[in-house]
Amino acid sequence: MGRLTAVPQLPTADPYLPGHGDPSYAVRHYDLDLAYVPDGNRLTGTAVLDLVVLQDTPRLVLDLAGLRAGKLRLDGARVKKWSARERRLVLQLDRSVAAGTPLRLTVVYGGSPKPVIDRRHGDAGWEELEDGVIVAAQPHGAPTWFPCNDRPDDKATYRITLAAPTGYAVVSNGTLAAHQRHASAESWTYVMDRPMSTYLATVQIGRYATTDHGPRTRTIAPPDADLAGSFDQQPAMLEFFERVFGPYPYDGYTAVITDDDLEIPLESQSLSTFGRNYCKPDWSHVRLIAHELAHQWYGNAVTLRRWRDIWLHEGFACYAEWLWSEESGGPRTCDAWARHHHERLADLPQDLVLADPGPELMFDDRVYKRGALALHALRVAVGDEAFFGVLRDWAGSRAGESVTTDDFLDFASARTGTDVAGLLRPWLYDVALPGFPQG
Repeated sequence: MGRLTAVPQLPTADPYLPGHGDPSYAVRHYDLDLAYVPDGNRLTGTAVLDLVVLQDTPRLVLDLAGLRAGKLRLDGARVKKWSARERRLVLQLDRSVAAGTPLRLTVVYGGSPKPVIDRRHGDAGWEELEDGVIVAAQPHGAPTWFPCNDRPDDKATYRITLAAPTGYAVVSNGTLAAHQRHASAESWTYVMDRPMSTYLATVQIGRYATTDHGPRTRTIAPPDADLAGSFDQQPAMLEFFERVFGPYPYDGYTAVITDDDLEIPLESQSLSTFGRNYCKPDWSHVRLIAHELAHQWYGNAVTLRRWRDIWLHEGFACYAEWLWSEESGGPRTCDAWARHHHERLADLPQDLVLADPGPELMFDDRVYKRGALALHALRVAVGDEAFFGVLRDWAGSRAGESVTTDDFLDFASARTGTDVAGLLRPWLYDVALPGFPQG
């Protein structure tokens, strides 16, 4: 009988997302040059990754799902062999590479992209619409359209060029740096010069028209979309959030509206994506326009290091909804929303730990509402001046970084002179819902 050879286990960077991310290296910059043909759903691309080794390693593992790499080249080290395995590209080097070594990896790839389906997190990634494409990458969909180190704490800058047939608009993260027309296609180049996690990178493709709402906000939507009472509120939202959260972290903000209806909006850095069904002035839709805009501060500029700390994104964005309701004369004041949702949470199962909800519950609505209530408890305890000072300074001083719950608790404690960790411990770590915050 022959001797079996053990296959080395591939790395996982975060237990909430098994089979994604390699902690042995970090990507500093992605340069993506892509071409898409809707007929047949064909994507081809060349990805150039500038990376640095963080731990001595004889191997590099990238995430790439549903697409095939045809060629690759590594500058700065030698590849002994490479293979595709379990939605990953595994590069075996001829020798161990030392920590601190800069490398440049070029991957030529292509295929018919499709979403990754996960029983805990659902579908995510590149998805065909009736006439166009949507990329919803949170939390595990980035590898469906480019090879990457898919972990939230590995933030990089990006240059994304995508060519599509004439008549389609392409929207991506950051600033539009070039738009060229060719015989039967158009290419669009976007530059995101602020650090961005892989799951926040996106491209949206459709037959869209652009509406500028001011110097920094715009909506890209089907030409007949009615934006009155919904997306035309974005300039006022941006102005208000800058007062309470601090300066907007990017050069501009874009809302993309697909011709298809979408169940939930999609968060990406410097832009958000909605379905046509969100072009309504009722609060149930407007609140989510505010929610996605608030993520530009909390979730995009300041990003979790571990998926267990998702309340640092969703609790903050949910609280922003309540703040906007009060500011805009919406259905309730912020305090009234807090009381309303506290009463609703009290009637729901008490089986969730906010600071570590588990992968199955990380996007449970109770994370959003209880996270917002934890912030309301902090506000009641320290007062408005100190509370909003914490929000502004947190977003401003930690922009571009990846953070944890403990980072926030330490920061808020130092900023307010209050034991914030002790104050918020019942909200974050107890299963039972604490009583409503009393001043």
